[in-house]
Amino acid sequence: MMNKDLCEKLNLMIENPVCELNYNADYELLIAVMLSAQCTDKRVNMVTKELFDKYSLKDIANLDIKETEKIIKSLGSYTKKAAYMKAIANSLLENYDGKVPNNREYLESLPGVGRKTCNVVLSELFDVPTIAVDTHVERVSKRIGLAKEKDDVHIIEKKLMKAFDEKDYNRVNHQLVLFGRYICTAKNPNCDKCLIGCKHKKTKE
Repeated sequence: MMNKDLCEKLNLMIENPVCELNYNADYELLIAVMLSAQCTDKRVNMVTKELFDKYSLKDIANLDIKETEKIIKSLGSYTKKAAYMKAIANSLLENYDGKVPNNREYLESLPGVGRKTCNVVLSELFDVPTIAVDTHVERVSKRIGLAKEKDDVHIIEKKLMKAFDEKDYNRVNHQLVLFGRYICTAKNPNCDKCLIGCKHKKTKE
């Protein structure tokens, strides 16, 4: 299947792909993406609504760690994430006056911020062409033949960057995430809503 054809099918299934994490400030997105590790965006949005409505970045930097843990406890790994969040807030305030910079090296040096999180932030805030490989993108890429079962996230990222035009990275990335979240789900995928053929779909039929 040509990737042009794949893009057309993704456009039909996911017409308006957007980031589903809620945020009003750049630092809110960075923190939300960090918190979303091993957690759903829906759950993160419930937690960050309380967090960001009540506390500013300076507040988060100075907030008692136990209070932070209490707010984000439902996300899992909350003790680590609370420490990461406090450290990120302090670093942004100390180095960039509270702003999130378009600086991959700096962002990836922050605790709890890996390449995937960095790619999401650079794409969403600065429109930098990136491919962020989360669990949805990994699963979908392997199912539809864009990657092999043994490929890790770094290999998958490289393969996807070769498979699509750079100008389409951000849109396709969002589409693959949403496709995996709502159609090509891990369990009981909605194959009747899928326009892309794959081995998994054939077994379902």
